[in-house]
Amino acid sequence: MYFIVSKLLWFVFCPSNFLVLMMALGTALSVFGHARKGRYFLIPSLLAFLAIGFLPIAEWSARTLEMRFPPWHDDGRPVDGVIILGGSINIGSSAAWDSLSLNSAADRIIALTDLARRYPSAKLVFTGGYGALLGCPISEADILDRHIATLRLSTDRVIYERQSRNTRENAVFTKSMLDPKPSEHWLLVTSAWHMPRSMGLFRKAGWNVEAYPVGWTTAPGYEDTGSSIEISNHLAKFDMMFREWIGLIAARLAGYSDDLLPGP
Repeated sequence: MYFIVSKLLWFVFCPSNFLVLMMALGTALSVFGHARKGRYFLIPSLLAFLAIGFLPIAEWSARTLEMRFPPWHDDGRPVDGVIILGGSINIGSSAAWDSLSLNSAADRIIALTDLARRYPSAKLVFTGGYGALLGCPISEADILDRHIATLRLSTDRVIYERQSRNTRENAVFTKSMLDPKPSEHWLLVTSAWHMPRSMGLFRKAGWNVEAYPVGWTTAPGYEDTGSSIEISNHLAKFDMMFREWIGLIAARLAGYSDDLLPGP
């Protein structure tokens, strides 16, 4: 039930959805003779829409998250295992075209192939089920398993966790499946902006993994290089960062993480 309610609430309170709904409501009230009430909805939502679309609010939010864990550097210790979080595979497109279709989090899959070659004796675990309310319930793990040969990896090289629907379940289900020893050295691979919440959830699940962040979306010192001027891109990034911050707060309040903003 928690999973279903969270998805429904997100549809309404996703910032871009919410602002459009408020602008539509304000416009409707104005058109049907309630101009004063309509302005209470239309003007604030329009100003917020423009601020998010033109100001680097999403960049500031993302940078705070992405600076929590630095890029990983090999300290020479043996790596016993690598956990790659799902979220990088377009399930529908992959299933429809019988191909491995990746999204903006494709860096996680790149890291999988790189670490597989660098640490041939390490266990590789991909954890990702089906996290949507509707559609055909094919897991990300199912898709990757079906197309693992395209990454030049053998079919038995990767262990798959197929049931998890969110990051907390990634941590709990994967730990239960593998039962890692406290002395083992495991790397956790996910997007840099998602790493703080992931580390908090894995630590609370009793798994002291090491952060291997990938896929940074910010560029400190290079902000003018390839920066986006499209409002839609800023809105999409703000939605993503807003959701991540809500996830951090929810994890802390629910007792799934010991820190609001986990760090090294």
